[in-house]
Amino acid sequence: MSAPVLNFSRDEYSQRVAKTRAAMAAAGVDVIIVSDPSNMAWLTGYDGWSFYVHQCVVVGPDGDPVWFGRGQDANGARRTAYLGENDIIGYADHYVQSTERHPMDYLSAKLEERDWAAKRIGVEMDNYWFSAAAYASLQKHLPNAKFSDVTALVNWQRAVKSSQELDYMRKAARLVERMHETIFDKCEVGYRKCDLVADIYEAGLRYDDGLGFGGDYPAIVPLLPSGADASAPHLTWDDKPMKSGEGTFFEIAGVYKRYHCPLSRTVFLGKPTQTFIDAEKAVLEGMDAGLEAAKAGNLCEDIANAFFAVLNKYGITKDNRTGYPIGLSYPPDWGERTMSLRPGDKTVLEENMTFHFMTGLWMDDWGFEITESIVIGANGPECLANVPRRLHVKD
Repeated sequence: MSAPVLNFSRDEYSQRVAKTRAAMAAAGVDVIIVSDPSNMAWLTGYDGWSFYVHQCVVVGPDGDPVWFGRGQDANGARRTAYLGENDIIGYADHYVQSTERHPMDYLSAKLEERDWAAKRIGVEMDNYWFSAAAYASLQKHLPNAKFSDVTALVNWQRAVKSSQELDYMRKAARLVERMHETIFDKCEVGYRKCDLVADIYEAGLRYDDGLGFGGDYPAIVPLLPSGADASAPHLTWDDKPMKSGEGTFFEIAGVYKRYHCPLSRTVFLGKPTQTFIDAEKAVLEGMDAGLEAAKAGNLCEDIANAFFAVLNKYGITKDNRTGYPIGLSYPPDWGERTMSLRPGDKTVLEENMTFHFMTGLWMDDWGFEITESIVIGANGPECLANVPRRLHVKD
């Protein structure tokens, strides 16, 4: 089989593993079992839609990481990861959805072969891809291991982006610009939501000769509720025509090589109500205040406090966070699941951290979103995408 085409240099992958091992040492673990597909990709390059079965990357005390997954997906590891044959382990298909055996039974045997069975082993206890049954199997078959929770240990190492990662996110930004341009062009009274989503996907995925690249699938599908449905932040779409007199927010992301640039804008069909005009004024002023605080050396909560202070001035209550880190991701979420832009988060902002500044408002019978994806700089942020920051009105 020919060598895989990697999205990053071997040197960058080596630096990532070294950072992870330093964090492992600080956490007092010798081995970690990483089941978050974003972390698996970040450490090894592995990229496949195989996270619906048990899989992981194991980082031991030395050597390259080890990919472990379903046997039929092993060729996917050979095609996308830099790992050698001895570090790609596939399990037989009779482990899949079996009531008699579990894939972690087999992983335990493989860890024993590497003399890791009695090590201090960290697992990601609180994520979408590591089950209670998986943990029970490891405990049963590795009785001499000392287990601990290393949820988000690798995620935190991903917080500061490399120049190559930022290049991919800027490419994703070009795609989300094209997607919003399509929305503003196509969105009109009578146009069916399902057809609009088809247009959005085409804009986000189709190869562009001018850009020189096409897009990847997003970790979250397009969110575009209208009217009272927009009071709920995570509704998707239906096949009904769009109506006059309603506001619709569009929360979407451009994606390039799994790197995301989320961006939200709101479109009102017809004459906007005073509620939307007032929301636009407050949110834009609050965003300016938050962006002013988005610089290296400040804290996550400084961005949030600046934004919330403006909302409070206008008598608007937002009882949820106003942002989260972004970058490499797989379904069901494009956030990195570490820090948050909210009061009380004392995480120090560093240059080249990346966030979705999520200033959405979801009220009793309406919703409004204007957001930006930003890169933290020494003197202020870079807004990755260039889409007019306003309420878009179409008569």
